[in-house]
Amino acid sequence: MPVVLVHGVPETPSVWDPLRAALRREDVRALRLPGFGCPRPPGFGSTKEEYVAWLAAELESMEDEEIDLVGHDWGGGLVARLVSLQPELVRSWASDATALAHPDFRWHDVARLWQTPGAGEQFWERLPLTPVEERARAFEGFGMPAEHALSIAAGMDAVMGESVLALYRSAVRVAAEWSAAFTDIPAPGLVLVPSDDAYLPAEVSRASAARAGATVAELPGLGHWWMLQDPAAGAARLEEFWGEAAG
Repeated sequence: MPVVLVHGVPETPSVWDPLRAALRREDVRALRLPGFGCPRPPGFGSTKEEYVAWLAAELESMEDEEIDLVGHDWGGGLVARLVSLQPELVRSWASDATALAHPDFRWHDVARLWQTPGAGEQFWERLPLTPVEERARAFEGFGMPAEHALSIAAGMDAVMGESVLALYRSAVRVAAEWSAAFTDIPAPGLVLVPSDDAYLPAEVSRASAARAGATVAELPGLGHWWMLQDPAAGAARLEEFWGEAAG
């Protein structure tokens, strides 16, 4: 019965390392999104629906296993979409980004920049000219601990940039396209709500949980990268939820 972790953007599975160390479970697998520190399969266009289909295929390959699925940032959005369409693939799910599947969701400023033709390309073309330390400070400004910001910033390359632009441009209308199906999800769900998340409004996350019939886990004093800021708190809340889901 594995825990399957899905990272966000612009990240790699390393974002989960502190949480994995804090969990008491050993059956934990962290997936890597195509294009994020690895090549993309031939013909893979990095659209949101392609990533959902990729995630479904990954889970289906874990035959005869009950899966506790956890997603962060875009990984959390993919989790929300997957359980809207194929809830039978999981025993339980948890996400900090179900806001993407609520009608009131609006994209943040960086997302809108990436969605803008020309401006998004300029962002990623200039990135290699920016010292890694400067990129890391930008992450720190949004709450990522310094010891993790440097490695995350160093992993941002051209392939990741192409994947990010394609993903965000496929998702300009994600709330309208995904919200109708994200209601009354039969699999037990947990919506993680960090109080200080600068990208995902807490009130929209709570409202999305109500639509899905999911439990809300408040994470006071934590931001977008809660799993790096206080992995013990995140691990405790997830393990409590898994215990409840097991009945």
